[in-house]
Amino acid sequence: MKVHQAIKFLSLFFLFSCEQSYRPRERAYPRFDLPQPEYRLYDEKHPFSFEASKYAIVYNDSDRLTEPHWVNIRYPQLSAEVQLTYKALNGNMILLNEHIEDARKLINKHNVKAYGIEETKIRTASGQDAFVFSLTGQVPTQFQFYTTDSSRHFLRGALYFRIATANDSLAPAIRYISQDMIHLINTLKWKNDVR
Repeated sequence: MKVHQAIKFLSLFFLFSCEQSYRPRERAYPRFDLPQPEYRLYDEKHPFSFEASKYAIVYNDSDRLTEPHWVNIRYPQLSAEVQLTYKALNGNMILLNEHIEDARKLINKHNVKAYGIEETKIRTASGQDAFVFSLTGQVPTQFQFYTTDSSRHFLRGALYFRIATANDSLAPAIRYISQDMIHLINTLKWKNDVR
């Protein structure tokens, strides 16, 4: 009898003990603790050098489809990566036009999901032109650029995040890395001989 009464008591206790109903929590926005930008020179065995964030890891791309002098810049704390693809021109203007057209095609593939694509032409400290593209909307790459000396070198860069989060939630990180990419473009130096 006592066991039966204990079961009744526990059943009533659990039935009336919770005054609040369960409500699932809303998905939170990621928090980014963004440090003040600091840079260091990246000067390896490539036909270019630049300054990269000291909070990023710069390494040679090792994917099986990569070409020589392709470099990635990984931001571990932000789950982001900038992919740099280099192409030698060797004075071939037809090749230059093909690389520019390919870069623009890759950007325009995002027209389906992009709310907008803003193109900006900037002149670097060394007198080179660079074309920067800011993409808005749910696109896989939010910032891209290409730059060239018009005769020997062509470099394209694209920013990717490795987390499934809405791009408006990533806005602070996108702005932060975009500023780093602009700094990279402004400090980019071409080399005619590769060590």
